[in-house]
Amino acid sequence: MPKLVGSWCGFSMKRFRKVIFWCHLPVGVIAGLMVLIMSVTGVLLTYERQMVTWADTRNYRVASPEPGATRLSIDTLLAKAREPQAEATPASITLRSDATMPAMVAFAGGRNLFLNPYTGEVLGEGSKAMREFFRVITDWHRWLGAKGENRSVARAITGACNLGFLFLVVSGCYLWLPRKFNWSQIKNVLWFRRGLSGKARDFNWHNTIGVWSVVPLFIIVLSAVTISYTWAGNLVYRVVGETPPAPRSPAEPSAANNNSKALPDNLDALWSRAAAQTSDWQSLSLRLPTSADTPLLFTLDAGTGGQPQKRAQLTMDGKTGEALRWEPFSSGTKGRQVRSFLRFAHTGEVAGIFGQTIAGIASLGGVFLVWTGLALSWRRWRGWRAKRAKMITPPIADLSKPLTESPIVES
Repeated sequence: MPKLVGSWCGFSMKRFRKVIFWCHLPVGVIAGLMVLIMSVTGVLLTYERQMVTWADTRNYRVASPEPGATRLSIDTLLAKAREPQAEATPASITLRSDATMPAMVAFAGGRNLFLNPYTGEVLGEGSKAMREFFRVITDWHRWLGAKGENRSVARAITGACNLGFLFLVVSGCYLWLPRKFNWSQIKNVLWFRRGLSGKARDFNWHNTIGVWSVVPLFIIVLSAVTISYTWAGNLVYRVVGETPPAPRSPAEPSAANNNSKALPDNLDALWSRAAAQTSDWQSLSLRLPTSADTPLLFTLDAGTGGQPQKRAQLTMDGKTGEALRWEPFSSGTKGRQVRSFLRFAHTGEVAGIFGQTIAGIASLGGVFLVWTGLALSWRRWRGWRAKRAKMITPPIADLSKPLTESPIVES
């Protein structure tokens, strides 16, 4: 009886593995091209934040005029930023703790202006070429390069392919498990083997890269699904026992007129109070109000810019200077924390430069997984075609041999 049960279990597991494989293969073939595009662009976007910052500021590093020199007031910096184009509307201003970094004033429409924080000299708008390069790559990563109304269709395609990719990662993890757990079998899928070519090489690479990439790829693709679909993002809240937040209403457009009248008279005092809220911030930003009744929103970031656990927001009343809300990462609900974590886990930024590097390597692994997977599928299809042709083609007589007549049997 135990032997019969063991045989039945073995047969069932073999059949289950076969079902998983024949689901894995067509999903990989159908979604392969889209996954390849998202993986390649993911590699190119690995160090986007650092490269944009470097390109923007490499020629704008400043030195304080003398030891202990102080920066100009926020009002003065904003006035200097408006001088080249008086009708322009600043949207935010950012200063960094690094004394050699320029101040950045962002305008409505995406234009950025860099200034010497000690003299107010306008240094320039940063690297438009680098920003445009990453904008194009991001468009391909999110919407396959589509524009306008076509983006909704492209977003649906990339979302479905993210779901397919998630299935490939999970099912591949099962298929990569050796049938027999011994060192010889495990070694075959754990490391690259030399001297292989063709199908054997592709199979070895597909398994080895899959084993080493499965954990970061699972996190990257799972977070991509929560970004692609509202229901997936809401599911994060439900998993931790929370009610998903209501959808945000569309943001109101920035005021077209000059918003200098909306700024409080004591802006510098409010800025100093926000800067003293915590001592380890690396950058301090203020989203400028569009009316005198709009609260001031300060963002203090102690990380690299993509680490929500090191970011906090301070909301202040511009008229009274009262702190309305202080919101470090720890003040958020569990669902909000997990959702924010997943957003930046997609790029690896949540773990800093180390996490970005791991995410980039995993994305590169995704490129090779698609390539080797499609190559294996192509070889399997060609083998099936050849076998089928051999089965249906009748044998060809050898005309080099003399024909022999069958004896005639008289009745």
